Amino acid sequence: MIHPSYVDLMKVVNKDVEEGNEPVISSRYSVVMATAKRARQIIAGDEPMVRVKAKQKPLSIAVNEMAEDQLKILSDEEKAALEAENAEADSIEESVEE
Repeated sequence: MIHPSYVDLMKVVNKDVEEGNEPVISSRYSVVMATAKRARQIIAGDEPMVRVKAKQKPLSIAVNEMAEDQLKILSDEEKAALEAENAEADSIEESVEE
């Protein structure tokens, strides 16, 4: 059995969602996809956001990050807002360079 469980991880991610609103993640698949993506980032060289035990695998690190609420999963609206913000920042940087 995996510790923490999928249910525990979903509760951590959805803890800030107000009653009546759609949860950020609602399935085990979402947990698996999020932790797998973070594990690939760690493999690529990103620093872990939690204390790492000796010989701990990247996926275990990603699960621990999610369980300790260090890993943020964005809703579709948050992703769109972040992308718009990044595009605006890029355009400002380009205008400053000219």
